[in-house]
Amino acid sequence: MLRSNISQTLGRITVQSSVIGCKKKAEMKYVLVTGGVVSGLGKGVTASSIGVVLKACGLRVTSIKIDPYLNIDAGTMSPFEHGEVFVLDDGGEVDLDLGNYERFLDLKLTRDNNITTGKIYQSVLEKERQGDYLGKTVQVVPHITDAIKNWIESVSIIPVDGKEGPADVCVIELGGTVGDIESMPFIEALRQLLFSVGQNNFCLIHVSLIPVLGVVGEQKTKPTQHSVRELRALGLTPHFLACRSAEPLFESTRQKLSQFCHVPVANILNIHDVPNIWHIPLLLRNQNAHDAILRHLELFSVAKTPNLEEWTGRAEIFDSLTNSVRIAMVGKYVGMADSYLSVVKSLLHACIASSLKPAIDWIAASDLEDDSAKSTPEAHATAWRTLRNAACVLVPGGFGDRGVKGMILAAKYARENKVPYLGICLGMQISVIEIARNVLGLESANSTEFDDRTPNPVVIFMPEGSKTHMGSTMRLGSRKTLVQTPDCITAKLYHNSEYVDERHRHRYEVNPDMVSILEESGLKFVGKDETGKRMEILELKDHPFYVGVQFHPEYKSRPGRPSPLFLGFILAAIGKLEPYLQNPRNGRL
Repeated sequence: MLRSNISQTLGRITVQSSVIGCKKKAEMKYVLVTGGVVSGLGKGVTASSIGVVLKACGLRVTSIKIDPYLNIDAGTMSPFEHGEVFVLDDGGEVDLDLGNYERFLDLKLTRDNNITTGKIYQSVLEKERQGDYLGKTVQVVPHITDAIKNWIESVSIIPVDGKEGPADVCVIELGGTVGDIESMPFIEALRQLLFSVGQNNFCLIHVSLIPVLGVVGEQKTKPTQHSVRELRALGLTPHFLACRSAEPLFESTRQKLSQFCHVPVANILNIHDVPNIWHIPLLLRNQNAHDAILRHLELFSVAKTPNLEEWTGRAEIFDSLTNSVRIAMVGKYVGMADSYLSVVKSLLHACIASSLKPAIDWIAASDLEDDSAKSTPEAHATAWRTLRNAACVLVPGGFGDRGVKGMILAAKYARENKVPYLGICLGMQISVIEIARNVLGLESANSTEFDDRTPNPVVIFMPEGSKTHMGSTMRLGSRKTLVQTPDCITAKLYHNSEYVDERHRHRYEVNPDMVSILEESGLKFVGKDETGKRMEILELKDHPFYVGVQFHPEYKSRPGRPSPLFLGFILAAIGKLEPYLQNPRNGRL
C-alpha cells in the first residue's frame, strides 16, 4: 500500500512538473526558514507570515514543509505526540503547519508539499529494488540528497493557488532544530540546492530565541550565536535572523547579533510577543522585511507596496473586542491545545465574524463520567460546572474508547437542555449513540469501535477500510456531501447549496441499516454521500442547533471566511442564528 502510494506520488510530481515546466517563465525563488536553540519557536507562523507579506506585494507564493521524522506521514501519530493531523483536499495527512500555510495564504496544498524522511527513503529504496541505480552503491550522498532536491524543485512549481503556472516564491520550512541528527541529509540537500540555484534565488531566514535571564533583564545573544555557528559549519549562512523574544530587541542587542552572526543589522528581524498572531505579518512589514527579502531575491522591481489593510483590520478588530462566548470543548486530547488547532482556529474565525472573543473551556471527557465522581470528585464537579456554564458544546474528532462515556453525557446534556451542539466526526457518532440509547431505548447501542459485539451497532467499521494497516487507509480528503433538503440549518448556512465539499478522516460510519430506526427519534440525516448510503450530516428537530457532521469543516475555515457550520454554531450560542438565516444576504453579517 505505502509503496504504491509513494510510486503514485513520484509519478504525479514528475508529470505535473514536466507539464508546468514548459510554462515556466522565471527561475523559482526559495525562502528557507530554519530554527535554532529550542523547538516550538513558531517557525510555521513565521514562514506563513513571510508568505503573507510577499503575497501582499503581488507575488504568488507556495509552501513546503520538511519533517525529518521517519514516518511516511503524520497520519499514525498521536495528537499528544505531534499535535493535530491536518488533512488536505487530496487526502494527505500532514503536519499542522500546513494548516497554518493554508489559513494564512489561502492555498490548497497537496500531500507532496509535506516532505518526510520516510517518504524520501522509501522512494530511494523502491528505486534501488527496481534497479534504477544500475548497480551503484546507494548512499545518503548523493542519492538521498538528490531525491530531496528533486522533490523540492518539482513540487515548488506545482500551482496551489488556483491559478495556472508556477508560483514566484516557494517558502520552505525545515522542521526541528539545527543540529538534530535526523535533519542532516536535508541540511546537506538544501546546501546543494543553494549552490545550484545561486545566492540571488535562495534566501535563508534563521529563527532563533533571544532569552532574558534574571532580574537585570539583559537580552542574551549567545544561544543565537552558537546556533548560527552550527548552521554555518554545515555549509549554510543565514541571510536574515528572525529573533523571537518577549519584548522588542534593544538596538545594542541587534548590533551585537549583527557583529557576531555576520548578518546586516537591517536583516535582523524581531518577532516579539504580540496580542494575536495576525500581528506577525504586520510586524514584519513594519520592519521592512519584504524590502530586504525582495532585494536579496532580485524581485524588487516586479513587486509592489504590500497591501495588508485586511490583515491590519482583522488584527485591530480582534484586539478591540470585549464581549466573549463560552464554548465547552469536550474531548480526549484537551491536555494539548495543538491537538485541536484547526478547531480552535475555526472557532476564532467564527467568533471574530460575530464580533466576539472565543472563551474556550477545555473539558476532559473522562472527567464527566460517573467513575470520575468517585476517583477524582473535584475534577468531576469542575467539569460539570464548566459544562453547565457554557453557551454551547462542541465534541471534536478522536479515536479509541477513552472518554466516550463522558462525551455521550455531554451530548445528552446539550440535547435535553437545548444547548447548541456541534459534533464533528466522532462527535457526530457520539450523538447517534446517545440518542439510540436514551431516546429509542436501545441501551446497548454502541459503535463497533468501542464494542465489536454490541447487539445494536449504530456505528460500524466501513466495508472498504483496512484492519491490518493504519496509515492512509481511512476515508480521507475532500468529498461531496449531497444535501437532502433545502429546509435544514446546514443547507441555509451553506447558502442553500445542493452539496457541500468538505474534508474527511474516518474509519467508522453510521450503520445504514439503522437509519430508519434512528430517524424515528426526530433525528434527521440531512446530508448523505453520493451513493446515498453514507450518512454525513444529522440535525435534530425542535432544537436551536443540534448538528453532527462526519466530515471536518475546520480544515477549510479561513480568516475572514469562517466555516459556515462554526459560524452557525456561534450565532446559535448567542441567540442570533434565526435572524442570520433570514437575512437575504445569507452568509454575511
